[in-house]
Amino acid sequence: MVINRDKISDFVEPWNEEALLADGLEAAFIGVAERAGQNAVAVYDTQKVIDVFVSDGMTEEEAHEHFQFNVVGAYMGDNTPMFIYQIDTD
Repeated sequence: MVINRDKISDFVEPWNEEALLADGLEAAFIGVAERAGQNAVAVYDTQKVIDVFVSDGMTEEEAHEHFQFNVVGAYMGDNTPMFIYQIDTD
């Protein structure tokens, strides 16, 4: 189930009302991360981000390249979202 952007914003706001959200990647949102001395930020699952790009018509290779250059490479300050790689436990 995809959570809409307003619900994500409402969820993140108590931790950091200035946290930035990744446009169009609602299906990849997984929560909020906190670290000592830094702003809490929105967190997205990297594989789910790639899956969104592929479902939008990119090849797997194009999706990874787009992710690296246009998503992870787009630092927008202390409120920039975080993207994680989850370990496969199977």
